[in-house]
Amino acid sequence: MTVGNPATDPAFEPLRQFRPLLLKAHKILMDAEKDRYEASHGAIANKGDYLHLVLNHEQFSWLRPISQLIVQIDEVLMSKQPQPLERAPELLNQARHLLHDTEIGQAFQDRTQLVARRDPEMAAMAQRLDEIMQPYGPQPGDGPT
Repeated sequence: MTVGNPATDPAFEPLRQFRPLLLKAHKILMDAEKDRYEASHGAIANKGDYLHLVLNHEQFSWLRPISQLIVQIDEVLMSKQPQPLERAPELLNQARHLLHDTEIGQAFQDRTQLVARRDPEMAAMAQRLDEIMQPYGPQPGDGPT
């Protein structure tokens, strides 16, 4: 097994590019979901109530696996120990699968498209995320012809 420094090894570069984009997209989608929640239920009283909703309310449940993926990426990229070079493509394949091939991915795609209609930065981020993930597995619509 070959290992490398996640902060400098070129094998981790796609993951280093992916992480801040996913983190920012996640934040924008969290804010959009909060706005949707408040439109239906009224203002969230404080940050503690908001955290409780994010962790426990069904409306935010689709975001939790994305949060967990970000944590997994952070654990690799911020590790002081050398990491197996295979971890970068494994995590990007996991991200591609999560964000395209699952119900969570469908929610992510739907919400991203809604936000992107009014936020060109989100549209550009979504496109760049897809570009980074593209080499790591089939894309929606790919399949036998």
